[in-house]
Amino acid sequence: MIESSYKEIMNRLDEEYHGCRFKWDCENCDETLCLRIIAIADFPTKNGHFTVIGFLNNKDRRDHIVVAKGDVVQGESILTRLHSSCVTGDVLGSLRCDCGPQLRKSLQMIEKEGRGLLLYMQQEGRGIGLTNKIRAYMLQDAGSDTYEANIDLGFKPDERQYELAAAMLSKLNVKSIRLLTNNLEKIRELERYGVIVEERLPLETRPNRYNRRYLQAKKERFGHLLSLEALSEKP
Repeated sequence: MIESSYKEIMNRLDEEYHGCRFKWDCENCDETLCLRIIAIADFPTKNGHFTVIGFLNNKDRRDHIVVAKGDVVQGESILTRLHSSCVTGDVLGSLRCDCGPQLRKSLQMIEKEGRGLLLYMQQEGRGIGLTNKIRAYMLQDAGSDTYEANIDLGFKPDERQYELAAAMLSKLNVKSIRLLTNNLEKIRELERYGVIVEERLPLETRPNRYNRRYLQAKKERFGHLLSLEALSEKP
């Protein structure tokens, strides 16, 4: 079931389309940042029953979405996860990272809370893209860690941008959030774009023998707040 506030947004889509001088042709839009909601649908999943919201933008022209539980429009203290896409982990079940388990755990926590949202951003491999991430895997197989591999490929350790995520929250009139993250940089970047982050909630998952070094690099090289227990392999 789609909340009434989302139905109101859908009712305004035609009006917004006809009011846009480019008719949502983001390819030719000359605005600095134009972000629009273009679709809202019911979204039952294995991890809970949600609403999925599709966005269109002229900044990177990628298909970013929000997966929402309950009515978050104009909400305060909304439980929120900002998740970067990971085809290898989220879709294919890679054990080299913790992305898939973090995604599922976030959705389950939001479902249990009864209200919240997950922003699913198309920023594969911390923003370097899927093929380049596989190139980074090759370098990691040869001894580099995930931080060094990105640099060796000519990228910054983390190429992700947060302006669009902040704009998506603003588009939904979310007043403040409680962010599920181990990464303080996400908080700093969202706050830089005007998002009020009331609280940080840890999001640790069970490690395995394939991602222990990856987690160690996240803790030591990127400054993620991971406990020693999270870096200890468990049966």
